Amino acid sequence: MKLKSILKLAGAIMICVLAGFIGSLFNGSIKTWYAALNKPFFNPPAWLFAPVWTILFVLMGISLYLVWTSKKKTGKAFYLFLIQFVLNVLWSFFFFYLQNPLYGFIEIIILWAFILLTILEFKKISKTAAYLMIPYICWVTFASVLNFALMILN
Repeated sequence: MKLKSILKLAGAIMICVLAGFIGSLFNGSIKTWYAALNKPFFNPPAWLFAPVWTILFVLMGISLYLVWTSKKKTGKAFYLFLIQFVLNVLWSFFFFYLQNPLYGFIEIIILWAFILLTILEFKKISKTAAYLMIPYICWVTFASVLNFALMILN
């Protein structure tokens, strides 16, 4: 792999990990507000979220890199990726910062739809890029169910 490709890959991954960092800026209520919520039986332990999201952001970065370096680029793919990227960060704002599971739930459903659209567009460019996004949509599906349960229980 050439240095230019390595730098592009590292850049794509760093951009995606940055979303996690930005989203974490809104998570100040985790130890207070969130900890006090009634949780469903399937709520994962708190320590699980950071490693799962880190892995997902790395996979997203690799996926973005594959689309970025493909000869079949489309502006639509990058546009959809950017939208879902921003929506990912906004969920933390609505759910944790505003402490509003209803707004979080509405937002995560929109996020889920844009992840799906991104996967479908990425598949036209690189099947591998699309497949690397599947764990992400699976986790967001789970997070949607969890968000809904938290909304109902509280």
